[in-house]
Amino acid sequence: MNRNIIPHLVIAALPFLVTAAHASSDEAWKQLAADVEAKCRKAAVAIEKPNAVVDPFGTSHYGLALVTGKPKGVKGLVVQICVYDKQEKSVEIGSAMDAKEFGLTPAK
Repeated sequence: MNRNIIPHLVIAALPFLVTAAHASSDEAWKQLAADVEAKCRKAAVAIEKPNAVVDPFGTSHYGLALVTGKPKGVKGLVVQICVYDKQEKSVEIGSAMDAKEFGLTPAK
C-alpha cells in the first residue's frame, strides 16, 4: 500500500471516530454522575434525605459532589464533600460542615 494514502484515510475516518467517541462519552459521563450521586447520598448517613450535586466531570481520578441536607435529629443545614474514586468505584465523605459558612440557608 502506498504510504501517502494512509494520512488521507485517517483524515477521512476522523469525523466518524470523533462522533462515536463523543456519543459513548456522553453516556459514560451520565453513568458516572449517577453512580457518584447514588454512592455519595448513601455515604451521607448523618443527613436526612441527602441531596447530592455532582461535578459533571470531576478530576481525572475522582468524581466530586457536594452533599447537603438537614442533619439527623437537629435543625439546620449541613454540607459534606464527597470524593468518588473512579478506579475503585468507592467513596469517602468529609465531615458535616455548617452550611451558613458557605452562605447557604435551609429551605423553608
